[in-house]
Amino acid sequence: MARQRILLVDDHEVVRLGLRALLEQHPNFDVVAEAATARDAIEKTNSHKPEVVVMDIRLKGGSGIEACQEIMEKYPETRVIMLTSYAEDEMLFSAIRAGAAGYVLKQIGGDDLIRAIEAVGRGEALLDPAVTQRVFQEVRKAAREEEASAFADLTQQEMHVLQLVSEGRTNRQIAEILYLGEGTVRNYVSSILSKLNVRNRAEAAAYAVEHNLKDYL
Repeated sequence: MARQRILLVDDHEVVRLGLRALLEQHPNFDVVAEAATARDAIEKTNSHKPEVVVMDIRLKGGSGIEACQEIMEKYPETRVIMLTSYAEDEMLFSAIRAGAAGYVLKQIGGDDLIRAIEAVGRGEALLDPAVTQRVFQEVRKAAREEEASAFADLTQQEMHVLQLVSEGRTNRQIAEILYLGEGTVRNYVSSILSKLNVRNRAEAAAYAVEHNLKDYL
């Protein structure tokens, strides 16, 4: 089995020495270089072509996130693990957007770090358990915001009409439930179809169900 080539990036020499001592005990790891700055990390990646870069987020002369993004643009097959003392949401999502394959906290144990490097080396993505829940929360939040935006053009009354349409109610029934004239309901339905860019009541009903309209009434 070929040894995995690793670049260590941290602006603290003691940290780099500790990481090197840990990783060089592993028979399949080869620490090919070290870097202390973002620019140095990019240059060492250019010259050594590591499979995995273990990089601190906070570096002198530029952030590890910026270096990660540039490395991924040049070498998309390289796997970058962001190693940080900070569990800040903004850094986490910036690292993910930059293309990082892993995000682990420096409090991680040695064995866990080795497993993390092995995992990203196999092409897996990895998040420290301490930040995983935040990612799921953000994904759920984004999904809810997307659903809500699906009805952004509708008035509250149109949303009520649409909900009743999705329940299979006729215009007459909707008029009775909402105390409206049947002609007014027809106008509402026509407006709803136009705003949602759907052709008929069936498509409007499907749209309402797909985007969980009930949650916004």
